[in-house]
Amino acid sequence: MLNRTQISIPNLVRVKPGAAGRVGLYARRNAFSEIVVLHSEDLNDDLMKRLCDGLQAENIAVLQRWPVKEASFEQARELFPQVPAKTRAIVGYGGGKALDVAKYVSYLTRIPYLAVPTSLSNDGFCSPQSSLTLAGKRKSLPSAMPFGVVIDTEVCLAAPEILWLAGVGDLVAKLTAVADWKLAFNAVGTFVDDFAALLSDATVFQFIARPQRDLEGVRLLGTSLMLNGIAMEVCGSSRPASGSEHLISHALDSLGGKPRMHGLQVGVATYLVSLLQRHNAELIADLFDKTGFWRTIEAQPFRRADWLQALRIAPSIKQDFYTVLSSRDCLPEAEEFLRTDPHLRKCVVD
Repeated sequence: MLNRTQISIPNLVRVKPGAAGRVGLYARRNAFSEIVVLHSEDLNDDLMKRLCDGLQAENIAVLQRWPVKEASFEQARELFPQVPAKTRAIVGYGGGKALDVAKYVSYLTRIPYLAVPTSLSNDGFCSPQSSLTLAGKRKSLPSAMPFGVVIDTEVCLAAPEILWLAGVGDLVAKLTAVADWKLAFNAVGTFVDDFAALLSDATVFQFIARPQRDLEGVRLLGTSLMLNGIAMEVCGSSRPASGSEHLISHALDSLGGKPRMHGLQVGVATYLVSLLQRHNAELIADLFDKTGFWRTIEAQPFRRADWLQALRIAPSIKQDFYTVLSSRDCLPEAEEFLRTDPHLRKCVVD
């Protein structure tokens, strides 16, 4: 007898110029006549006006509009009892913090969620988890997949370039994550969902075919990151999108200093891990050349001591999570790569 997989995927997907101003139209078509909006605290006034004008034009009532100050479980817990009972949808608008909190509030209230990102720095806008702090510690909490994903390519293109590059870094991590997943299957029998692995891999190559920062490039990056989130929903884990490169980034976050942007840390870690895996390093290096990723990191490099300490910690970040870092003592190799590789020695310095 066949085992059938039931998953939640977005019913509504719009990835095009001007989409943020049409959220009201999309809400009306789906009978979301009364909504709550959670948005980034520092959201540009023009972006907020774009959303609100579109909602007003379609007679969509905004019952509450809350700025999100921090991506924390505590803030989500504070907000969700205040969501009016007659709310038909929750809209997350802005950056990752606002979207993660809005997604978790949607999960707690069981109200449909619309994700409207204003930048594409990671795949969190369409994933079955929310990255929130709990008592000051970063956690990935079960969450609701969005009913709808609305990506305004004009808005995302206008976001700072560093956010685009962070999205590129988070996207290429799928290559090393899938390689780690298959390594775990061969070493300890970890189940691999072939479709989720294929979907995750394919999203990277879709973007690599045209890695340009223009409207079409934003569409490709946004679509790829969205499909990564769906790949996680398909298999019920983060394996298609997160491997040893994410463990290194989480370890860096734990060191006590001010963490760098997630996608930037993950991008550099992905290249380092690809060298340890002996697979895809040239492909990743070439993509980082074309997008300007290397140049941005070199302008503000990481500290070598932090990376060496993170590499020591990383294998213990997740229990029963087999990766290349579990397969052998990778620290001597990694230290040598950080010292001699032509890219890493400029990005990770003393």
